[in-house]
Amino acid sequence: MAKAAAAPAGDTAAPKSKKKLMIFAIVGVAALAAGGGGAWFFMSQKDDGHKQEAKHEPPAPPVFMAPETFTVNLQPEGEEQYLQVGLVVQVKDQEASDKMKLYMPQIRSRLLMLLSSKKASEITDMPGKNKLIEEVIAQIKQPFAQGEEPLQVSSVHFTDFIIQ
Repeated sequence: MAKAAAAPAGDTAAPKSKKKLMIFAIVGVAALAAGGGGAWFFMSQKDDGHKQEAKHEPPAPPVFMAPETFTVNLQPEGEEQYLQVGLVVQVKDQEASDKMKLYMPQIRSRLLMLLSSKKASEITDMPGKNKLIEEVIAQIKQPFAQGEEPLQVSSVHFTDFIIQ
């Protein structure tokens, strides 16, 4: 009887190992499919990123315009003082630079009037200089003729700034 009992036990071991083998095969196939799908996903994302980067155009280089140095008498605060200032104006593009050259006599006149209206005490500290930059930008941006678009000015930088 012991032999008879051993025979059925051997028969049940074979189906259990086949089930385990089948489970391992299914898990293995699922893991391979998931890995392959994940690899495909990440590779396709990387390719799309390169395609998008290729579509972006590099920003245009800045265009600067440097009017001649300005020398003006400042408003009196006791003794006479003058201001000598060099400016560099950053404009949108070469077209704006050409337009600025065309209207340079008017721009210089506006800036001379603005600069000569200042007192030394108003423009010696950083807040005063920053305010002056804003005012210079506003003067340059004003249209030169009725119905004309304002000049596209990005920023103004001082290259010289002497109060004496």
